[in-house]
Amino acid sequence: MGYFPAFLKLQNKKVLIIGGGKIATDKLSHMLDFTKNITIISPDLSSSMQEFIECHNLAYLPRRFKSGDTQGFFLVIVAVDNIEVQKEVYQECQQSRTLCNAVDSVEYCDFIFPSYIKRGDLTIAISTSGASPAFAKYLRRAIEKLLPDNLEEFLDELKNLRKTLPKGIERMQLLDSKAKEFIQKLFKEK
Repeated sequence: MGYFPAFLKLQNKKVLIIGGGKIATDKLSHMLDFTKNITIISPDLSSSMQEFIECHNLAYLPRRFKSGDTQGFFLVIVAVDNIEVQKEVYQECQQSRTLCNAVDSVEYCDFIFPSYIKRGDLTIAISTSGASPAFAKYLRRAIEKLLPDNLEEFLDELKNLRKTLPKGIERMQLLDSKAKEFIQKLFKEK
């Protein structure tokens, strides 16, 4: 069975990353697109992870994971090679109903990271439910090439219209018409 696609609002939600290596750094770089309320626990850090922590003023605990560390977090990412630690963290998260992702251990995951495109308010996520992350990556790259440079400005225009025009059928028709026209023009040019 595949994964249910959902977009989570991380505002005022705490995220924990356990690990400080390359994979943990990759996950951190993705999380920073959506929140800065992130804590990292790891005895060692890659230089890139250290830069992210300093640049974004993230919380950092320079030690190994210990029981109880997941308490108070909404979402936990375990990016360590030790399967026993992954299992322990996952079980702790299950008890507190905290979402958990153990990198490369699907059996210890409540969610997986999709390949995604983020352009302002637009987020396009692509997943193969773990069957082929490489395919998802290459499909994402192909879709990115289709997106115009003025996409963020167009979405800002639609957002402003939604805020300023009164709700109703006329606003809905105008926004629908503008979106349809933008997409039709985009694919005529490609």
